[in-house]
Amino acid sequence: MTLTLKSTDFVHQGEIPKMLTCDGTDSSPALSWSGIPQNAKSLVLIVDDPDAPDPANPKMTWVHWLLYNIPPTVTELPRAVAASDLPTGTQQGKNDWKRTGYGGPCPPIGRHRYFHKLYALDIELPDLHLPNKAQLEKAMAGHIIGHSELIGTYRR
Repeated sequence: MTLTLKSTDFVHQGEIPKMLTCDGTDSSPALSWSGIPQNAKSLVLIVDDPDAPDPANPKMTWVHWLLYNIPPTVTELPRAVAASDLPTGTQQGKNDWKRTGYGGPCPPIGRHRYFHKLYALDIELPDLHLPNKAQLEKAMAGHIIGHSELIGTYRR
């Protein structure tokens, strides 16, 4: 079975609704997944934008959300999930606004792509103390046993 990631809020390569952006309620999308490898010990979710600041001349990848140690028994996150409602054991990293939690699309110019990446790991990660994306990816290295991607777009 292949790991798959979906949303009821947008389709792959489709438009992310305004309500889920900085122009709306800045709420996280509803996400669900299936096909988790049997030997998975934890899941990681990374949401980022490789088109920052301008898709015509990208300079960086902007990180919108980092979650790790999501239990492999969990198969979804509801729309607008609050930190207090994350699955037990789930830990957060810091996004590029230097805070935890979801930060929705807020592109300064052009249509940006937002990559929602789900990873299945063969370990549960230690407490990384609010890691940034690079620290989280370093801890994941050599432990990824499944991966899925869902891309949404948004233009202001």
